[in-house]
Amino acid sequence: MCQDCGCSIARHDPLLKTGHSHTNGSHSRHDQNLASNPQLNDKTTLSVIHKILDKNDIEAQHNREHFEAKGITAFNLMSSPGSGKTTLLEHLHQYTDLKYAVIEGDLETSRDADRLKAKGINAYQIQTGAACHLDAFMVHSALHHIDLDTIDICFVENVGNLVCPASYDVGTHKNIVLLSVPEGDDKIEKYPVMFRRADLVLITKSDLMPHFDFSIEESRKQLQKLNPNVELIEISVKQPESLEKMVQWLNNNVGVTG
Repeated sequence: MCQDCGCSIARHDPLLKTGHSHTNGSHSRHDQNLASNPQLNDKTTLSVIHKILDKNDIEAQHNREHFEAKGITAFNLMSSPGSGKTTLLEHLHQYTDLKYAVIEGDLETSRDADRLKAKGINAYQIQTGAACHLDAFMVHSALHHIDLDTIDICFVENVGNLVCPASYDVGTHKNIVLLSVPEGDDKIEKYPVMFRRADLVLITKSDLMPHFDFSIEESRKQLQKLNPNVELIEISVKQPESLEKMVQWLNNNVGVTG
């Protein structure tokens, strides 16, 4: 997808002007994502993409250190558009004493950030233009617009996309992936990279389960194959007890930086 929209190269060219040292470990991780795409497999393209991702990884680690210096745990929320990321964040504050801010990512408009601000939630909107994901540099810039001294958690709500966001470390500590019931239970198998990176998978709009051909058992089975240690929670903003389960997960993971 980034090959088509150009976001992985065009937006990051300025980052290639200076050299840096890097480890083979980061290359190995990125190679796993690139090897299966024949459009990205010529040596010149691979070299450029490695430089982009390596620069991004350095900035991501800087973001993590910045969060940790303030005692903040950061979570990257990823999913397709319309899965319920913003709706979840609108309601979550009613069920937790944890203070949080949100960095919003969308191609255009500030609608999601405005929705959160209307609920009294500290939010900052990033408009990515043509880019189909956030990166560590965008997130770092957004941090200058958030009062980090007043929060326990920072949620980064990534651009709605089941592909590209999984390849970019934005400097958070944990990844939360949302899959809504109307999307179907086949998405885990179709988009494995994102679900492999997940620390928590939320099956959203679970109140619609009786009306869709969605198997929670099949979802668990697919996740076990890809990511045996991931946790799965069914949630619906219409079922408060389900959000309390997520809050318990957050309580258990606040302060966990590994």
